Amino acid sequence: MKTLELAQALIARRSITPDDAGCLELIAARLAPLGFVCERMDSEGPPRTSNLWARRGAASPLFCFAGHTDVVPGGPTEAWQSDPFQPEIRAGMLYGRGAADMKSSLAAMVVACERFVAAHPDHAGSIAFLLTSDEEGDAFEGTTRVVERLRGRQIGVDFCLVGEPSSLERFGDTIKNGRRGSLSARLVVRGQQGHVAYPQLARNPIHLAAPALAELVAVRWDEGDPYFPPTSFQVSNVHAGTGAGNVIPGQLELLFNFRYAPASPPQALQDRVHALLDGFGLEYELHWSSPSLPYLTPRGRLVAVLEAAIAKHSGVTAALSTSGGTSDGRFIATVCTEVAEFGPSNATIHKIDECIAVAELEPLTAIYEDVLRSLLCHPAQ
Repeated sequence: MKTLELAQALIARRSITPDDAGCLELIAARLAPLGFVCERMDSEGPPRTSNLWARRGAASPLFCFAGHTDVVPGGPTEAWQSDPFQPEIRAGMLYGRGAADMKSSLAAMVVACERFVAAHPDHAGSIAFLLTSDEEGDAFEGTTRVVERLRGRQIGVDFCLVGEPSSLERFGDTIKNGRRGSLSARLVVRGQQGHVAYPQLARNPIHLAAPALAELVAVRWDEGDPYFPPTSFQVSNVHAGTGAGNVIPGQLELLFNFRYAPASPPQALQDRVHALLDGFGLEYELHWSSPSLPYLTPRGRLVAVLEAAIAKHSGVTAALSTSGGTSDGRFIATVCTEVAEFGPSNATIHKIDECIAVAELEPLTAIYEDVLRSLLCHPAQ
């Protein structure tokens, strides 16, 4: 159970974003004897981020495994059945922070490469790993920085498999072949503070903004497309007031987010929001964050071999999906022809008592190995 052993060793490292806690050194120590040239591309930040680019071979096609060693905080340790950074197996489940997201995938990738290289030392093409400790945070200094370096060296990737936990109801049921974009904003609506008993002497920004907010919620932004669901708009935070019950607030602050399909580019969404707010005559400020761009890999060689490997080792026919949050696939897609995400079950990610079924580890490793074999032993097929 080499995959299990390596997953446990990684989980035991307290690699909360952006601290790698030695995970990359452990992985590089396994890859170097296989002939990988391991290059650290750490960023000084802030925050300081650990990044690894490892490559075996120089020929095409170039296949890349991608992922992250960082995890979200465990939360209160006493809420867990066992310490989140002390991996433990109970009733066939491996518990620990990162067990599902995504240290088990990293372990399966490494062991799959060890098996594949032992069986096919003279395989065609090249294998690479692109790993970071800055995926769960702002992701400004992780994969995107490595991609910038690759672009500067004019290195293009033919296939990339990201090990994010993609399985929904059962292991093997979902392949992510793209992700929606994400666009967030902070809206400040200004009014005039006053006493609740004298509303004629004040302007309540909550009352002023309510009709506009209702319309924003009701808008049908687009119809999506065959790969993406319609764009969604969600308010995530609202704040106003001084804390006193007899004071009309002077301003309202609201945070919202779009998860958008390519049918609605970020600038088009921004223009529509401004036009709607202007139409209500609001006095406001709107501060947009940098958008996370969507990406899509239509059905092609990578998806085909991944589907076949999943069916062989799990007995499940995987569905293609672009649902869920953002991932580092959006950065890699700018230098890679085909990007897909596949990993274990995601039911417990970011939760107390995060876990993965031990029984998923071997088929996950075998699927990754089969993908390597299909793409690098028969690259022209």
